Amino acid sequence: MSAVLITAIDGNKQRLDGGAMFGNAPRAVWEKWLAPDSQGRIPLNCRAMLLEIDGKKILCETGIGAFFEPKLAERYGVTESTHKLLENLTLAGLHEDDIDFVILSHLHFDHAGGLLPSWADQQSGRTDLLFPKAKYVVGHTALERAKSPHSRDRASFIPGLTDKLVSSGRLIVVEGMTHPDVLPGTISFTFTDGHTPGQMHTIATSSTGNNGKDRSIVFAGDLIPGRSWVHLPITMGYDRFPELLIDEKSTLYDRFANESNWIFYTHDHEVAMSHVKRDDKGRFVPYNDIATPKKFEL
Repeated sequence: MSAVLITAIDGNKQRLDGGAMFGNAPRAVWEKWLAPDSQGRIPLNCRAMLLEIDGKKILCETGIGAFFEPKLAERYGVTESTHKLLENLTLAGLHEDDIDFVILSHLHFDHAGGLLPSWADQQSGRTDLLFPKAKYVVGHTALERAKSPHSRDRASFIPGLTDKLVSSGRLIVVEGMTHPDVLPGTISFTFTDGHTPGQMHTIATSSTGNNGKDRSIVFAGDLIPGRSWVHLPITMGYDRFPELLIDEKSTLYDRFANESNWIFYTHDHEVAMSHVKRDDKGRFVPYNDIATPKKFEL
């Protein structure tokens, strides 16, 4: 296995209703974890995980981006009008042309919107997908869901995005645990359905740890948006099947809740990755938080 370098790349931030983000957890509980603003909204990041493996640069997610027209940007709490993911890639010494793969866990707008130019650039005539030299990697079930969404989550998808992905000629559709074109042996996938059918979680594995022991990181996506959702019963109001999601978190912890493995959070407003363990009461809790990893060697 190859060495894996991990860097967190922040995208555009947003604020969403805390009640929606914490499902059936009462406000008296969740507001102790994340303080809401005057409108009851909590701060959320839309963070990408950059992997550097054997000279390849792999971007897991693109965040919400800045594609919304101003009224919708206000509705979804996106206050930054420029494309922060591109700006922060530049600060990391990279250009969008440097990315070899863009892996999308699913195609909700807060995970795939960063594929699109900013609203200002769209008004200037740019309509193409960003990352023009990258292959776009999407799970089969997630792609089909985006093509034919349920009325309950139709608003979560970007009209026309699947057509752009398909017509790019650079779309890789994943149906199994690995794909021969996406660094097999180092990159693998696991799937969950509780948040949305076919959510695909990228797993990077390296044997460069202590004593050559394999170490992994899993991109948790909306299965575990941040540390506040590590506790098994906590789900989002946006989840399609909350009870299934809880079971899927438990299954993930059976594999990754130990010191050999990291969990990467896309929406945590402060922390990018951590370990997870059971505390003395038997609850799963995060520990060894890392806020902004930069070329962290797995």
